[in-house]
Amino acid sequence: MVPFKSHKGFTLIELLIVIAIFGILASVVLASLSVVRIKSRDSRRTSDIRQLQIALGAYANANSSSYPTTLNGLVPTYIAVLPTDPSGTASSPIFYRYAGLGVGALCSSYHLGATLEDSTNQVLGSDNDATAGSKCTGSSSDFTGTDPMFDVKP
Repeated sequence: MVPFKSHKGFTLIELLIVIAIFGILASVVLASLSVVRIKSRDSRRTSDIRQLQIALGAYANANSSSYPTTLNGLVPTYIAVLPTDPSGTASSPIFYRYAGLGVGALCSSYHLGATLEDSTNQVLGSDNDATAGSKCTGSSSDFTGTDPMFDVKP
C-alpha cells in the first residue's frame, strides 16, 4: 500500500484572504501618500516664496529701494530662474502671484503669494493676509490675499 502524502500549499480561500489584506493595506498607503504629496508641494511653494523674497530684497538694495514691476526683472541677476509651481500643470489654479505696489511706475513695495492646497497649513497663520493696494504694475492679475493664499510683503 502507498503511504498517504499530504499536499503542501495554500487553499484558494487562504490566497483570496491574503490578496484582500494586501489590497486594504495598499489603499491605506496610497491615501497616506496623497497627503504627503500635498504637504510636499505646499512646502516647496513656501520655500519658493522665501527665495523670491530674498531676490526682491537684493533687487531693492541695488535699485534705490524700488522693486521690479514683474518678477522677470529678477532673472538672471538676482535669481537664476523663476520658480514654477510644483504641480507641473500650466492650467492649475495654484500658482505664484506678484504685484508691484506703489504710485506710477515706481514700485515701493510688493505683494507676493502662492495658493496652497492644504487650507489647514500652519504657515497660513504667519503670513500677511495683505490686501492688494495700489499697483504700479498696471496688472489685472492681483489677488485678494485670502487663505489659503500664503502671501508676504516686504
